[in-house]
Amino acid sequence: MTIAEASRKYGLSPDTLRYYERIGLLPPVPRNKSGIRDYDGESCRWIELMRCMRKAGVQIEALIEYVALYRQGADTAEARKNILIEQRERLLERMADMQQSLDRLNQKIEQYDRLPDKDGVCRESGDEE
Repeated sequence: MTIAEASRKYGLSPDTLRYYERIGLLPPVPRNKSGIRDYDGESCRWIELMRCMRKAGVQIEALIEYVALYRQGADTAEARKNILIEQRERLLERMADMQQSLDRLNQKIEQYDRLPDKDGVCRESGDEE
């Protein structure tokens, strides 16, 4: 798969894919005889993983370390697992913070639903005429 095809498939720009490879978020992508990137199944699995992790807010530094450890071999499995555990804890904390923010927004919206309309009638959320 070419970089343009991978870009369309995963919703990442070609520049982002090149950047991810350059900084070590993706292991080196195989090249064809002309030197053009040829994303194979393994490359695509790495793109999917990095896209998912970045969308979740996982730090680039942690992902670079994870990929570097992966490239060192099976002896680094425990260290890689620890990185993932740490990132999961951070994500859970952010999710809790986001849930609190969502709850607060919902409270504010409900307050507006209880305000009097232009005729001075208070309407509860869900009331319809």
